[in-house]
Amino acid sequence: MADPHARQLPTRRALLRGSAAFAAVAATASASAARAAAEPTTPGRRAGGVRPLDYPLAEWTPASFSNFTVANRPSQYPIEYVVIHVTQETFADTLAIFQDPSAAVSSHYVVGSADGRVAQCVEERNVAWHAGNWSYNTRSIGIEHEGWVDEPEWFTDAMYEKSARLTAYVCDAYGIPKNRTHIIGHSEVPGATHTDPGPLWDWDRYLGLVKAA
Repeated sequence: MADPHARQLPTRRALLRGSAAFAAVAATASASAARAAAEPTTPGRRAGGVRPLDYPLAEWTPASFSNFTVANRPSQYPIEYVVIHVTQETFADTLAIFQDPSAAVSSHYVVGSADGRVAQCVEERNVAWHAGNWSYNTRSIGIEHEGWVDEPEWFTDAMYEKSARLTAYVCDAYGIPKNRTHIIGHSEVPGATHTDPGPLWDWDRYLGLVKAA
């Protein structure tokens, strides 16, 4: 961890809650209805109350039902983008925020810094509240990365490699082109007020790893 001044940045808790405000308005289903509707039905997924993983190398760490919108993608909305985020929080704190029913924020995946571990928090068929833009939320997969935008030591080899493998898997699943038009930073979402993943994220390296995965 670097300079103490970096901690003066707004926390991801505040940033993420702000970016999800519009998405929260769009979610009108009750928690009980969401639980019923969110049961896995797509081919290859397990029924009977056992939670599936869209990505087999992930661990299932579900977000609160209050923090995403139940959907049936890609039938209901096409999946056209992968949005790359940096958490401004630790891995554990990010998962805790997503599990807080009052947070009004989530992403589909969180990638850890030290070892590149991947947690899935929202099923890909559902709409995670991560982009701060409802249209992009409905058409994207959100991937959070543990760390701070001004501390590149968080962006480890393991994180880049494991995240790139995940992104390649998502792109292959939905026919998303593996380019910078479709794999974008949160800061590139129209109307975004966020700066992540920031200028220290190595896009050339990352796209190379995605294409090689």
